[in-house]
Amino acid sequence: MTIDVHAHFCPAGLFEALRARGKDFGIELVDSPPTCSCHFEHGLKVRPFFPGLLDLDRRLANMAQQGVDRQVLSTWTDIFGYGMDVDKNLEWHRVLNDSLCDLSNDHPDQFSWMASVPLRDGTLAAEEMRRAASEGAVGLIVPGAVEGENLGDLPLGELWSACEELSTPVFIHPAVPEAQPRTGKYGLNQISAYTTDTTLGIASMIFNGVLDRHPTLEVLLSHGGGNLPYLIGRFDRVHEAMDRNKTGDIAQLKPSEYLPRLLYDTILHEPAALQFLRGLVGEDRMLLGSDMPFPPGDTDPLASLRKAGFDDALIHKIAEENPRRFFSIP
Repeated sequence: MTIDVHAHFCPAGLFEALRARGKDFGIELVDSPPTCSCHFEHGLKVRPFFPGLLDLDRRLANMAQQGVDRQVLSTWTDIFGYGMDVDKNLEWHRVLNDSLCDLSNDHPDQFSWMASVPLRDGTLAAEEMRRAASEGAVGLIVPGAVEGENLGDLPLGELWSACEELSTPVFIHPAVPEAQPRTGKYGLNQISAYTTDTTLGIASMIFNGVLDRHPTLEVLLSHGGGNLPYLIGRFDRVHEAMDRNKTGDIAQLKPSEYLPRLLYDTILHEPAALQFLRGLVGEDRMLLGSDMPFPPGDTDPLASLRKAGFDDALIHKIAEENPRRFFSIP
């Protein structure tokens, strides 16, 4: 079984709920032919949904073409709506989770799913994670920041403890729905801002001691770890050379010593980068990903592993053994 751990989908049940209850969440579903988009009352206007996020038959056909048997689905991080009222946000994430749960229950041989939670309240987030896990969620997807605050600086100890107890990996995935002026052209939002969002998220977890306080927490980094693997020497140098009382760095270890604790998807688009990642973190920490259906994704993730010179045994480990083990897929 080939398992893709980084793929996104928005099931029909989500849009049925939006049409029926969108006003309850402060979300307007706007027609944007040939698809639609979400406008949030707190001001966020998300770009239209990609057709590949919505079409189930197209998704199954693409999986067959790629040679992928199962996807661990997560919804689109741009629509997590953390700017809304916390209680509304909890209900909204329940809708997101229930729609993925229903889809996976309808297609148990093709899909597993990751939950999302209201990150502005650690207690509610932990409660929703436990509820979602009881319904079959095998992981948790979070962005690198929430309303401008880095992930590791949020008071989420209850959530991280819940994930440890449930053995559910935490998938850090960028959410940058509105490009900044310097990244608004040339696709720089997707190229640079996304990978930076992941990097800042995991950096804050390292330096603020989250990984020390939660030693069994499994954290998966999107897009091959963002910038972290390439910049790890600079992380170590700052940790050693700068005044930690001033920087707020309370990590117990050098940043590089946390690398073997983390997990990494394979979406790098460059054979040498995949080889570098393997040499740095080890093949036991790498998991197959595609980022389907977004344009920067990997349209043939297994071929990418072959181009990196990985043999069949290593591909089997990355594409089945590791995903099955960390996401508890039977």
